[in-house]
Amino acid sequence: MTKIGNIELGEFPLLLAPMEDVSDPPFRAVCKKNGADMMYTEFISSEGLIRDAAKSVQKLDIFEYERPIGIQLFGSDIDSMREAGIIADNAKPDLIDINYGCPVRQVACKGAGAALLQDIPKMVEMTSAIVKIATRPVTVKTRLGWDDNTKNVVEVAERLQDIGISALTIHGRTRSQLYKGDADWTLIGDIKNNSRITIPIFGNGDVDSPEKALAMKNRYGVDGIMIGRASIGYPWIFNEIKHFLKTGEHLPAPTIFDRVKVCKEHLDFSMRWKSNHAGIVEMRRHYTNYFKGLPNFKEHRLKLVTTYSYEEIITILDKVEKQYAEMEIVQGS
Repeated sequence: MTKIGNIELGEFPLLLAPMEDVSDPPFRAVCKKNGADMMYTEFISSEGLIRDAAKSVQKLDIFEYERPIGIQLFGSDIDSMREAGIIADNAKPDLIDINYGCPVRQVACKGAGAALLQDIPKMVEMTSAIVKIATRPVTVKTRLGWDDNTKNVVEVAERLQDIGISALTIHGRTRSQLYKGDADWTLIGDIKNNSRITIPIFGNGDVDSPEKALAMKNRYGVDGIMIGRASIGYPWIFNEIKHFLKTGEHLPAPTIFDRVKVCKEHLDFSMRWKSNHAGIVEMRRHYTNYFKGLPNFKEHRLKLVTTYSYEEIITILDKVEKQYAEMEIVQGS
């Protein structure tokens, strides 16, 4: 049984990664329904939270059915992070997660996210400040290091465990790699097998199939896996991995009916949560992924990403369902 503090997550939990402009409540809802064991909010700016910025405050929205769920914070100022930690704690998540892994320039060049990998003492001080004020477990997500010459995640793991974090998720790339090249899980395995480390260690990076999940589990001994990009438009990956780990067999791939149904659910929730207009616009980033691999889908996609009419979107999705269902029948006969 994998536990973060007193939160029981099962034998080999699958975590949904916190992704900016992706991991909002509508997206989390379809992932939870399809097997995600633990989820996180989009990362939230500490400065935005303490200034009561509407976008940051809205990201605190969590729902009972999502539990267990963590609120993820990022920032460069220790006092601001402490204050934001108090606000996040009062929102009553199951845990608070600190982002020391985001590689994007807008975050890292302001001294937040993966930038803290260049200043381990400050990272330790910042984490300690949040651990001291939190009434629930504090966890961390980070990377292997800033670049190939400074892969210091072993030191990070030991020092952060010593000040009281309850779990650590490691993305198998450096900051300078961004999302390029292959994720290297070697150091993740070394940390999991380090006799000093007693907290759960979760691996992250490039797991996009049941076979890869099994390989990472067996090769590196991690306590669970965090899945990010592979879940966008494909929330079925969580249950597919679980079924494969349990039985060695593959679940049937989602049909066009499954894809359209979940896409509509996602859209409806997005409109309820954000407003009709914003929900429609935000959903545009997901259509390509929901219908990835369908031949000649471009014409439908262009219409989906340009219309502001909910009724027209539903008409297009119904047409997609009918057209590709007929193709599935022909291919299957």
